[in-house]
Amino acid sequence: MLAAHFVDVMRCPVSKQPLIYFPRGEADRDVSDGFLLSVAARLRYRIDEGVPVLLAEEATEVLATEVDRLVARAKALGLA
Repeated sequence: MLAAHFVDVMRCPVSKQPLIYFPRGEADRDVSDGFLLSVAARLRYRIDEGVPVLLAEEATEVLATEVDRLVARAKALGLA
């Protein structure tokens, strides 16, 4: 898991906006499923062995409807 103070200062390299951290993935099950979401850029950044991969060319593009669903899921999980 990433330290809270680290997540607070991380920004999307594309949009320069804060990221939503899903420490245990969408299903809130396993740390190995964790990822970071940029709502503004609609990009999903993976985390490899505890290291966020904040490279735009390595990110996965997310459809607007999926971003909305993930934001709602983050709220339900109490994520910032």
